[in-house]
Amino acid sequence: MKKASRLGITAILIVTLLMSGVIAGCSNQVASPNTQGNGENTQQEGGFFAIKGSDSEVNVVQALVEGFADVNEKAEFSVTGGGSGTGIAALINKQTDIANSSRPMSDAEVQQAKANGVEPVPIVFAFDGLAVLVNAGNPVENLTVEQVGKIYAGEIKNWSEVGGEDKPISLYGRQSNSGTYVFFRDTVVKGDYSADMQMMPGTSQIVEGVRQDVTGIGYAAIGYVKGASGIKAVNIAEKAGQPYISPLDDEKVFSGIYPLTRPLFQYLNGKPSGALKQFIEFELSDEGQAIVVKQGFLPVTPEYVQKNLKYLK
Repeated sequence: MKKASRLGITAILIVTLLMSGVIAGCSNQVASPNTQGNGENTQQEGGFFAIKGSDSEVNVVQALVEGFADVNEKAEFSVTGGGSGTGIAALINKQTDIANSSRPMSDAEVQQAKANGVEPVPIVFAFDGLAVLVNAGNPVENLTVEQVGKIYAGEIKNWSEVGGEDKPISLYGRQSNSGTYVFFRDTVVKGDYSADMQMMPGTSQIVEGVRQDVTGIGYAAIGYVKGASGIKAVNIAEKAGQPYISPLDDEKVFSGIYPLTRPLFQYLNGKPSGALKQFIEFELSDEGQAIVVKQGFLPVTPEYVQKNLKYLK
């Protein structure tokens, strides 16, 4: 398998590149956690590990797994999507080693996990600027968070109401087990979605739906939008009168100025050890974070570096 190439890292990545020296200081093994859902003990250098959950994360995590194969040839991984809710449910039921989630676990989910003998440990391995996307032929370039929310609530139904052509708006979104569905509902819509929204099984289906529909609007992790043809990301303003910011502006997404910036999580059952710990360390290393960037996402911030480290000691 090809070794992941190191990218020319811009100033935004300097902090992350320095992080490897910190991670290297965390090489002491910790006590083995509970046996993971697939029955393999993580104290082994090899083993088979299941990763399940967020559709937004599935491609970048698959790329990280492929890069990790150059570091550890004995460990094997299965990476599947299905939505953040699916991954979290699998972790609660001890059916996966890592739950990918584009949203934090809820208090109820954490309580349910603990009641089932699972101790959820959160790792933030990347950041995302969630993009609102439209067809490339749509003249609309800018929207406020409020306008997007009203569109998805069904209160704004025609593109002419937001400076576009006199055409009805077609809504594309995710199914309710998606972390992006929850994040977008709670952060942007702030209420129920319109009954007219087409619920797609995955992010790729949203992108393809909008690509084929000149009246369509959707939302997707930025990694699905960068370099994609037939669609474009709309510039978003927090409020009317404030600057419109593109999710393609890495610096503003990284700094949190872009209104729909969010961390991407992975949840484990207890502190990792053995090959599983090694994989998490790889994700957070220079090489792992370079893969994150290559896949269109952003590296972890210093704040989350420190939060992650306490789970690896």
